[in-house]
Amino acid sequence: MTGSSLTIAAWGNSHGIRLSRELMASLGVAPGTPLQATVVAKGCLELRVTPQRPSLQDKLAAFDPALHGGEAMADAPQGAEFGARP
Repeated sequence: MTGSSLTIAAWGNSHGIRLSRELMASLGVAPGTPLQATVVAKGCLELRVTPQRPSLQDKLAAFDPALHGGEAMADAPQGAEFGARP
């Protein structure tokens, strides 16, 4: 399904449209998916899925100690760093 007939309805102090299950499946979205709406031309609205920032769990799952571990600057202490010995 690539198109559907929709009607704008009052929704509290705003207005909204309802998307059918088939239209949502065609868009590849689920309830709660954040969308970005852009007016392309008068009478033409474009909906795109808003890219999500990775969660902490996603970042931790992608962490590779061999690649990301170790010192940022592997060098001798330069000043009064914690644990530095004179």
